[in-house]
Amino acid sequence: MPKAKVKKTKRLLVLFRICFVTAGIIFAIIWASRHQRWRTVTEINVAIFACSLGIFIVAQIIVGLRWWLLLRSQLISIPFFSAVRLHFLGLFYNNCMPGSVGGDLIRAGYVTKHTHKKFEAVLSVFVDRAVGLFSTLVIAIFFYSLFLRGKTLSISARQKGSFLNFVAEYKMIFIWLFGFITLIFCGLLLHGKSRATIKQVCLLIGSHALRTVDKFKKAVFLYCKKPLTLLLAFGLTVFLQLMTITGFWFVGRNLGITASIKYYYVFFTLTWVLGAVPVSIGGAVVVEGMLMVLFINFAGVAKELAFPLALSQRFVWILASLPGAVIHLIGAHLPKDFFIDYDESIN
Repeated sequence: MPKAKVKKTKRLLVLFRICFVTAGIIFAIIWASRHQRWRTVTEINVAIFACSLGIFIVAQIIVGLRWWLLLRSQLISIPFFSAVRLHFLGLFYNNCMPGSVGGDLIRAGYVTKHTHKKFEAVLSVFVDRAVGLFSTLVIAIFFYSLFLRGKTLSISARQKGSFLNFVAEYKMIFIWLFGFITLIFCGLLLHGKSRATIKQVCLLIGSHALRTVDKFKKAVFLYCKKPLTLLLAFGLTVFLQLMTITGFWFVGRNLGITASIKYYYVFFTLTWVLGAVPVSIGGAVVVEGMLMVLFINFAGVAKELAFPLALSQRFVWILASLPGAVIHLIGAHLPKDFFIDYDESIN
């Protein structure tokens, strides 16, 4: 595919993600403005929110440690804090930037400046992400099987009614939104160039999927030689995710949510997996919407309480991502010899 067409396709994907998030934010503002639902957001205790934020930041440092261990298993020796800084840089791009270059690609690009083992370094990024997603699914399945199996399927009539009432209350918004999207899609299909662009987008997604599968095969081959490292990385991931979710459980308790912590362990992990699908910026709208639906309909949490809980997670993610912007601005993500070489090349 020509480079010009690839760039055009990527711009369309970025535009779609921006429009998706914008539409979700507008809908959230309209929904929250009714019955003064914003009021519950201001009732979150600042100290408890700060505690949750601190737990999440510590968890991200542990993620940096996990990636550092994966790099070490391939005999790639970069400083621990360099791995942590690169992780926070990727976190910022994942959660705050709408571009087509995600945080994983940013990490993969910059880690190669720290080592001559380019392939192994890039591969470690994808293995790191795969370990994270796999452990997230394991947590969700484990707690669902242990505590919620059979219970989440037997929703009470009141809870069913609340979901149906929610759909009925905003049915015109859903209808107009669906009609608008359908109209745009049909218009694009009728236009020759747009139809070709849609085909290119599908081909691009397919090629990315094939490359990911190929990298995964190579990762399995390489890292199967280091089973203890993978096991340690998995254990660290489970620990940090449980720690992070427990922090949000404290926020929920402060809001007056009486649902058991077992719901948090299942619902948060499920929404994190769904948020990994690149249809929005950092999973925005998708994660919050699904988290609210799960807590409202399966844990019996009131809408007015589920909304600030979901929103608090987004605030924590954004605030914890801001150090990545600072790291990029001051150049802390680059090795020191990069600047030395740069100065010599100028002279």
